[in-house]
Amino acid sequence: MNFEFNETQLMIQETARKFAEDELLPSVIERDEKEEFPREAVKKLGGLGFMGMMVSENYGGAGLDTVSYVLAVEAISKVDASTGVIMSVNNSLVCWGIETYGTEEQKTKYLTDLASGRKLGAFALSEPEAGSDATNQRTTAQRNGDHYVLNGTKNFITNGANADIVLVMAATDRSKGAKGVSAFIVEKAFPGVEVAKKEKKLGIRSSDTVSLSFTDCKIPKENLIKEEGFGMKFALKTLDGGRIGIASQALGIAQGSLDASVSYSKTRKAFNKPIAEFQAIQFKIAEMATEIDAARMLTLRAASQKDAGEDYSTAAAMAKLHASKVAVQAALEAIQIHGGYGYMKEYHVERYLRDAKITEIYEGTSEVQHIVISRALLQ
Repeated sequence: MNFEFNETQLMIQETARKFAEDELLPSVIERDEKEEFPREAVKKLGGLGFMGMMVSENYGGAGLDTVSYVLAVEAISKVDASTGVIMSVNNSLVCWGIETYGTEEQKTKYLTDLASGRKLGAFALSEPEAGSDATNQRTTAQRNGDHYVLNGTKNFITNGANADIVLVMAATDRSKGAKGVSAFIVEKAFPGVEVAKKEKKLGIRSSDTVSLSFTDCKIPKENLIKEEGFGMKFALKTLDGGRIGIASQALGIAQGSLDASVSYSKTRKAFNKPIAEFQAIQFKIAEMATEIDAARMLTLRAASQKDAGEDYSTAAAMAKLHASKVAVQAALEAIQIHGGYGYMKEYHVERYLRDAKITEIYEGTSEVQHIVISRALLQ
């Protein structure tokens, strides 16, 4: 693995950093408080090529590598993790899934608009009774001539309220269990699709998370991805790449926590000297920096393996497992370093903690990552 970023990667990183500081930072606290989706910022990200970073230029994407994507998501999430996850879902789950497994017709019809940011995507796997046990799909899709009839409820859907396109996993044959799950491209405008509930969340509050209900929703048979029974394989392979995106989001939160701690400790005085001169603070910052660098190396390794066409499932699980834990710990330490001010919204670090926790849960909980890693080692 090459530890030197090339010119393009550095340019992407700097563009994302500047966008985050200029476009996201001024309103990030207000949007968090109001649970306000950053529509204009997402459109601008699309114009910059950040909503379809790894998609081929043939379909309106930027045609970049996964390492560039990691750098961009980290830079955005360092300022606003809500926008980071909006970007991650559209890139890692929706665009990648359609480009990798979709037909030429599906790519032409849907991928171009998604990659350019003209439309937004969501990924619907979780259900009230199908979280970590994702094979327990109650949503059904019954074939009826030239279409499927979709019925059921999906929950915890990031981008769900604002998405135009939703990738939905549903059982086409429940008797086959996981082998009876299929994947569909569903347009939110199809009759029978309804946003059922908007969740009130601890963190990432300016990204929307909703339940989606499907009532006798007719899906053209052409919107089936690959073939019947492929849905669970599709979901699991897509989530591997999604874990790289969430590891990158966690990295951004952790780095933001560290940078805030370094800055504050140099200016905050106690006993007539900056608190940065106290060993207790120095050790906290040293530990944070070391763990963040370790998480970054794991994440870049997974990205490099993906770019090389290697099996990256275990590396992605390791990256997400460690980066998410580091994000939570770094945010906790940042609050501790800030003392009472760390508990106040204006210093951002309390938001970092609220945003960090979800990285240990979505795209597979930390417990699921342990299972993925251990299975790879013990098979």
